[in-house]
Amino acid sequence: MMAMMLVASAAAFAGDSPALKEILKQKSYADAEALIQSSLSQLANDAEKAKAYNKLVDLAYDAFMAQNTIVTENQVNKQMGKEEKPVDEKLMAEMAYNALVAAQECDKYDQMPNEKGKIAPKFAEKNAQRLWVGPRNQLVNSGQEALQAKDNALARKYWQMFTLSDAFPFFKDCDREQQKPFFGQVARFAAIFAYQDKDMEMSNKLADIAMKDPEEYENALNLKMEIMGDGLTTKEDSVNYINKLQELYVEHKTNGIMEKLYNMLTATGEKAAAEKLLDDALAVDPNNFVALADKGMGLLNENPAEASKFLKRAFEIKSDNAVLATYLATSISMQAQNLEDGPQKKELYKEAITYFDRAKELDPERLQANWGYNRYNAYYNYYGEDAPETKQAEADYKY
Repeated sequence: MMAMMLVASAAAFAGDSPALKEILKQKSYADAEALIQSSLSQLANDAEKAKAYNKLVDLAYDAFMAQNTIVTENQVNKQMGKEEKPVDEKLMAEMAYNALVAAQECDKYDQMPNEKGKIAPKFAEKNAQRLWVGPRNQLVNSGQEALQAKDNALARKYWQMFTLSDAFPFFKDCDREQQKPFFGQVARFAAIFAYQDKDMEMSNKLADIAMKDPEEYENALNLKMEIMGDGLTTKEDSVNYINKLQELYVEHKTNGIMEKLYNMLTATGEKAAAEKLLDDALAVDPNNFVALADKGMGLLNENPAEASKFLKRAFEIKSDNAVLATYLATSISMQAQNLEDGPQKKELYKEAITYFDRAKELDPERLQANWGYNRYNAYYNYYGEDAPETKQAEADYKY
């Protein structure tokens, strides 16, 4: 009986497997990584795999810290007028990245139940303590340096890892206060680079993360809509995009989504649905600028008198909008064109000129609002062809 107990005890406390021992002997990250890739299946269990990947974390972190120490020493040397040592910035960034990649793999196996069915992670706390600040923040700085060097692929690599690593389970208890001012922005830029690379799934995921930051919410949401609408070529594509926008609008109820949805419904001939969308928004908020402006512009050709009512209400809210002033002036001019000569016709042209002049004042170079010809036409009809005011309006138009 005693002999059997000794055998059982020896089995329970068997040492590391030969494959793990070989991995733990390695002195460089590259050698240890290559050995893990070639011998992972030879490791005895999840505990050994966790230990192997933690060796990678150790090697990457030590390499990172070696360069980080030089940076710190150089700061002192600079103050004392001493010669500064060279820093391998590329190695420092790569090892910060590798440490996080290896730590994620380590944690995956470290969280597996042991032979007794219990989850007792050995490396999570230590890796959280040493990786949360130094290596993660290095990825932010290295991403910025890559961006300045016009290396968007490298900037994406570092900023994407910084963003995604926030959700690593072993970081769950870390203090996020320090990263609040820039976390959402980094996530959004990573999403933009992923979108440029046509990695729609990752871009969408990163945009969702960025949207959690109130400062980045609107820009990230606009990016998400652009991602969803990328590559529309068929009617079916447009219908699917409309369905996605409708789902998004139910969740977020922003004017940006509403306007995009309105434009898509209009473009696909869903006029009634488009009008209902705006009417519903105005029922909730009669002063919704976007709904008023879109409603007015949508009615411009069909009913300029009705269009001007909505455009006037919108202009009262944003009287510094040159495009809106131009549309409002045009809607009034169109009403005048439909009348016979008389005082009412002249009065409408006079009113239109007021808004055209406002558009010119706001956007004299016509960079956003093309008020030129329609303004001249209003002057022509109000003052007459040879009036100096009309000649000046013509000069303004042809300028």
